[in-house]
This record gives sequence, structure tokens and C-alpha cells, in this order.
Amino acid sequence: MLLKTYGQGLQAKQIDHIVECLRHGGIIIYPTDTLYGMGTGLSNIKSINRLAQIKLKRKENLNYTILCHDLSRLSHYAMPISNPLFRFIKSHVPGPFTFVLNANNEVPKIFQSKKKTIGIRVPDNLIVHQIVEALGEPLLNTSIDIGSDEIEYATDPEAIHYRFGKQVDLVIDGGIGSTAYSTVLDCTKDEIEIIRQGIGEI
Repeated sequence: MLLKTYGQGLQAKQIDHIVECLRHGGIIIYPTDTLYGMGTGLSNIKSINRLAQIKLKRKENLNYTILCHDLSRLSHYAMPISNPLFRFIKSHVPGPFTFVLNANNEVPKIFQSKKKTIGIRVPDNLIVHQIVEALGEPLLNTSIDIGSDEIEYATDPEAIHYRFGKQVDLVIDGGIGSTAYSTVLDCTKDEIEIIRQGIGEI
């Protein structure tokens, strides 16, 4: 199903429909402030295998990010961080940044793996904010892959729906998307390291 928003954010009935879909284990595609994302509710552990099948990868090899509404649930998934690091992260959200942090004991249960780190994002996108806030938990997110000859399908919601409509439960049309990636920052050591320079500038 392709759900159009006409650039005005989501209406209440649309939000209810999306949340119901996610709470029943659905997988959705949605706009962010970078690439369109594909994901499910963080508590939908059984959907991880399905996401991996869509991406044609083993679930252990998928790069997941947790999309949050704000930083209030940071301690639910990451080990305690210093006050300076928290202030640094807070000064860069919402925005196109992924912060890699040391995971706490809850993360291996979520991902059914031995992951010791977790990527956390707070995208600057109204639609994602509306979904996560209404759902009451973060989205388990992976970006739609793009190749040199696949720019159109990765940015055009109708093309995305044509490609993935039979594999996912819902595609949210938030307008033409970006081809840019987020900037990934390794915050697990004493000094912050740029793992991938994306659209976000430090």
C-alpha cells in the first residue's frame, strides 16, 4: 500500500493505521532527512528475519540503526556516556547523524546477536517523529540501498513502492527523497571518530 502525505505530515487516521501495522509486526518504508528508510517497531523481533530477507543479507550482517524521537530513551539501549558526549550528541540532533555507542545488555536480545555497539539517530523529519512518538518506541531502521543506476527508485516513493510494495506492508510517500547518507560517528572511544562522512557536517 502506498500512503500519500502531500508534504503536510501525517494525519491522525494515517498515524493510527501506521501504528497498528507496526504493532502487528509490519514492515514499512518511510522518508527521513537522508535516504528513505525501511524498518519496523523495535519490539518486533520476529520481523528482523523478514527485513534481512528483503535486503538479501544474513540478519547478523545487516547494519541497523535505531530511530528515536529524542534522546530520552538513550539509556535503554546504550551504556552510560559522559556529560560532554551527551551534550555533543544533543547539539547535533535532530539531524543527519548516526551515533555509534556501546550497547547495553538489552541490544543483543533485540538483534538476536552478540552486537556490542548500537547506532542511534534522531532524524530531522516530521513524518518519522510522528510515527515514533505515536508508536511509543524507536524504529529499527535500515536504509534502502542505492547503486549508481538506481537513483530514481531510491528517491521516488512511487518507484520504491513498485519495487518493494509486495515485500513490505506500507510505503509512506513523503515526497522525493535524498540520495545522501547520514554522517556516522564512532562515539565508543575517548575521541569521536568519523566512520562515514555523509551530509551531516561537524
